[in-house]
This record gives sequence, C-alpha cells and structure tokens, in this order.
Amino acid sequence: MFRSSFLSTLAMLFNLSLRNIVRYRRRNFFLFAAIAVAVGGTTLSNALIRGWQVDMLETAVSGLTGHIKLQAPGFADDPSLQNAFSSLTPISLGDDVPILGFAQRINIPAVISSERETRGVALVGVDPANEGISLYRDFVIEGEDLGGPEDGRLLIGKALAETLQTQVGRRVVVIMEGADGKSRERGYRIAGVFDAPMKISEELLVFTGLEAMQAALGNTQLRTPITELSLVLQAEEDRGVAQRELAAQHPQLVVKDWREMQPQVAEIVDLVDATMAIWFFLIMSALTFGLVNTLIATVMQRTRELGMLRALGMNQGLLLIQVVMECVGIMVVGVIAGLLLGIAMVFGLGDGIDLSAFSESVEAFGMSTVLKPVLTLEDLLLFGGLSVLVGVFASYFPARRALKISPLMAMNR
Repeated sequence: MFRSSFLSTLAMLFNLSLRNIVRYRRRNFFLFAAIAVAVGGTTLSNALIRGWQVDMLETAVSGLTGHIKLQAPGFADDPSLQNAFSSLTPISLGDDVPILGFAQRINIPAVISSERETRGVALVGVDPANEGISLYRDFVIEGEDLGGPEDGRLLIGKALAETLQTQVGRRVVVIMEGADGKSRERGYRIAGVFDAPMKISEELLVFTGLEAMQAALGNTQLRTPITELSLVLQAEEDRGVAQRELAAQHPQLVVKDWREMQPQVAEIVDLVDATMAIWFFLIMSALTFGLVNTLIATVMQRTRELGMLRALGMNQGLLLIQVVMECVGIMVVGVIAGLLLGIAMVFGLGDGIDLSAFSESVEAFGMSTVLKPVLTLEDLLLFGGLSVLVGVFASYFPARRALKISPLMAMNR
C-alpha cells in the first residue's frame, strides 16, 4: 500500500512538472535550444577528435609497421641485408588472437637517380599480394602495379617522380648496399607511379618485387633473407598478447609493437581521451553556469506558485523532487535533441574534412589529409549520461532556493 501511494505521488509530481514545462514554452524552448546546441557541438567536436585518434592509429599501423614487427638484432642501428633473418620464420598465435595478415619485406636505404636529380629513399621489396594490410592497398597507380614478388621493376611515388622529373616507362639508377656490404648499382624501369594519402610516402618509398630484390642484393647465408615481418591483428586489444607470444617463440629476434616504433604517435593517441574529457568538461561547465542562473531566475518568478503549493500541504521533500524533475526533464529533452543534432552533423561530414591545404603540418602528426569524424555508441552513451548528471547537479541550486520560499513570503509578493 505504501509503495502504491509513493508511486501515485511520483506520478502526480511528474504530471505537475510536465505541465509546468509545457506552460512556460518560450522560456523552456531557449533552454532546450541552448542545451541541444551545446551537446550537439560537443558530440561533433568529440567525433572529430575521435576520428583524429582513429586516423593516427590506422596510419601508424598501416605505414609498413603493422601492430607487431619482427626484425633481426642490430637492424635498427645498421639497416642492411647483413642484419636479416629467414623468411621461413614461422608465425603462430593462438585462436584467441586472430591475425588479419602479415607481410615479409626487405626495407633498406638506397639512392635513386634519374637523368636530372638524385634522392635518398627507402627501397622496399614486397610481395604485392600480401600488402593488403599496409598503405600499399590505398595507392592509386598510374601505369602498372608490380606483377608479383619476382617483378624487378619499380613503383615510385608521384612526388618523387616529379622531383626526379621522370615518368612511367623511364629508367632510373638505384644504388644500394649488397649482401656483401658493398655498394651495388643497378638500373630499373619504372612500372608505375602511385598517389598515396600521405605525401611523405610518395617522397620516401620505392617498391620492387621481394624475390627480385633478394636476387639483386646477392647471396647470403640465408636462402630467402628478409629484414622485417609486419603483422596486423584483427583487434588492437590483442597487441600485447601477440607481442608476448611472438617474443617467446623467437627470442633470437627483436619483437616490437607500433607503440615502441612510433612513441610520439602513441603518446598523442593516449592524450586524445584526456583531450575529449577536458573539452567536455569545459563545454558542460559553461552550460551548467547558464542553466543554474536561468533556473534560479525561473524559481524566483514562481514564488507565489511554489508558496501556494507549500500552503496546500506539499512538504519540502516533495517540492524538492518536483523542481528537480522539471530541471532534469528539460535537460533530458535537450540532451536527446543535442545528440540527434550531433549525429546529423557527423553524418553531414561523412566524406570528412579536406586538410590537404595543411598537408605538411597534418602529416607531422601522423594523420592523413582527410579527417573523418568517428562516432561510437559508447561515446554517445557517455555524453548523454554525463549531460543528464550535469542537469541533476544544476537542479540542486534552484531546488535549494525553492525550499527557502515560505507560504507567508509568497502571499506578500
């Protein structure tokens, strides 16, 4: 019986709060609008920040690094074929760590020369069929792609082709260090010119077939030498487990994850969550002050009404619940409208924001030149829940002011 009475009381207070919200349409509309704009703007800005984080992570993993990379000891200090390991190195992880793919490469510094210019580059021997896990998959190629690991032609970047003043079908000369430690000079024909999302890739990377490059560098003690093996997982969360398992399987090799190989990018990725929290706090703090002032002014305008309710027998507890219900109701409607507005703006930017005009600065942060917003259900629930909590907090001050109104004070207004 007590429970039924309590529920009926809450229902009465809810109806009373709803009527008060509807009765003051104009004032509450501006409150709704302010909350919706604040929450919608926060949702969009956080989606852009989250997109920045995802883009940096994907760029770091796809940039020939992978989630995990295996190399021979000493290769980081002396990147040559003398610090290589066998391509027959087995890769075996448990069923609980699914692999998206892996790629074996030879990646050494070289010098490329045309008839007019000379540039230092990274010469990378690849099997194109395995490069779907790297930035190679995103290349737009003018001319021909490499036909396979035995293809002895070159695939160079558009920016490098412009620097060298060369084009598809022309020949260039590449100087590199052979397996015996001596410089080797060889002529190559350009099979194709690739256009990459990041200009730095076009300037520094030159690709050729893995088997053709092994033959060009000469014989080593290893039948099929490689300088790196990059592994991409289906889930970033499995990176630590995969690294530990591979390090235990191959103690003779150096096993690093992308965070160790690109620590600056890793630090920025970690700072993104803190940036989102700080941005949300600043926006919601400004909104809270505005809400508190507006709601207190609203309570002062309703002194006679609230005093009359006290005179009719409504105790302080019920009056407190009613005022909080009104404030939270306004906040909930505004938050829902704001989330819908934010989602609409995110979908409106589905193609992303073109940052190519700032390509050099953007690529310095490990980003591509197109920033696409990323909106997750977890972020929406977090923003919505925290925004409602802000509404509950903001309702405390007007509710406390309402409790100070006595029937006698109301009659004298």
